[in-house]
Amino acid sequence: MRFQIPVPDKKITNPKYQKIIDAAIKVFAQKGFYNAKVNDVSKAADVADGTIYLYFKNKDDLLISIFEHSMDYFFQKAKEAIEPLTCPKEQLKKFAELHLKLVEENQNLAIVLQVELRSSHKFMTEYRADKFFQYLKVLEDIIQVGQDKGVFRPEVSSSLVARIFFGAIDEAALEWILTKNKKYTLKDASNQIFDVFAKGLLSS
Repeated sequence: MRFQIPVPDKKITNPKYQKIIDAAIKVFAQKGFYNAKVNDVSKAADVADGTIYLYFKNKDDLLISIFEHSMDYFFQKAKEAIEPLTCPKEQLKKFAELHLKLVEENQNLAIVLQVELRSSHKFMTEYRADKFFQYLKVLEDIIQVGQDKGVFRPEVSSSLVARIFFGAIDEAALEWILTKNKKYTLKDASNQIFDVFAKGLLSS
């Protein structure tokens, strides 16, 4: 069965919504989520404080909305880049390339998602990250299709391998973000991650 990339949810199309999201990403990346105030975001977005609360309940809701917004963006890019491919190996390689390419192109957003989001107790303990599970499901489906086609080893757990593959991508992205003297490019990282996993997954 062909894997499916989830269709991005319909988001508020009001330009102010996007303006606030963009401003919050910049402010949270520069000041840190806990040090930043809603007022800082409203100033950066050039809107009144009350305007923020027309779209978001509070600062935590704004942070979670950034995560959901970014996942919708990733799924849209994934549909464009991965779904046309028919080979599971190519799909897996493209997935890693796409993830790390978006990290490199959106460094403030990457800081918010890799560092600030994980420091949010509310997000880590109360939020059901359905979009993250959808992300993992895309990986799992690629691996499962590869197993069905005899490309990948049938005895491995597609769900477990999906989490391991994500963990490798995520760790490479986090080190790249936090390290001033970069030891590798993200393009190199995506190639090496794919190479190691592909060799371990191939059925022959």
